[in-house]
Amino acid sequence: MSENQAQPGPQEAPTKLELEQDGVYGKYLLHSRTEIIFVLRAVQQKGSLITVYFNEGRSFLLTSLVDVDGDRGTLTFDTGSDEEMNNRALKADRLVFTTSLDKVKIQFSLQRLEAATHGGRPALRGALPASLLRLQRREYYRLTTPVATPVRCRLSIPKADAAPVLADIPLLDISGGGIGLLVKPELKDDFRIDTAFRDCRIDLPDEGLLVCNLIVRNAFEVTTKSGNQHLRVGCEFDNLPGTRLTMVQRYITRVERERKARASGLE
Repeated sequence: MSENQAQPGPQEAPTKLELEQDGVYGKYLLHSRTEIIFVLRAVQQKGSLITVYFNEGRSFLLTSLVDVDGDRGTLTFDTGSDEEMNNRALKADRLVFTTSLDKVKIQFSLQRLEAATHGGRPALRGALPASLLRLQRREYYRLTTPVATPVRCRLSIPKADAAPVLADIPLLDISGGGIGLLVKPELKDDFRIDTAFRDCRIDLPDEGLLVCNLIVRNAFEVTTKSGNQHLRVGCEFDNLPGTRLTMVQRYITRVERERKARASGLE
């Protein structure tokens, strides 16, 4: 196994894991001890790679689950090759584990780990979690919005020394967790990481008006097919109520169904 600390790349901790967004994903939490053990044993049997985030997401290590003891209520994990990182994990007061099982995202947290042995080899052991997030792929599937008739987001850009500026920005994509925006380069300074936008309005065709709060989580420059430069801004929904999340999911499901029907020649 390998591990790292604060290194950018595909294993770097997301700004905010789904497990930590109870208002949005709380309904996907499992609390039944029997169900949690069943899911974790399936993760063990599949040998799924698990990323463990700690130190407020600034450190992580890669591991795998080697034992699920339902009677003792414990989980045993493989150690990493970096002894220093293992020791840091042992000192952490909260660790978040994230993996996938047959394209289903699995996340849970533990308050602490302790040094142990398994099969004569060093291991990490923790208590069985009280809850576990099981998020089906369709819940975080990101839909590319139509190009011919783009969905648009109307938002108010806050200004420190002037009145807010209203903007009407096309969406690139949408998921249950947030949206991607195609922003003009001259607005780059208005879409810095962690910038918050309140009462944004998105007209979802055949679903209605989605009013939401957004937080900028990433931004990078892109070049369109026509050669124009733009900024691709990824925004996260901030505490999106369950009823509005349902609206987003209905829209995604319907558009995807219509696309599949057209592709198969049924429309």
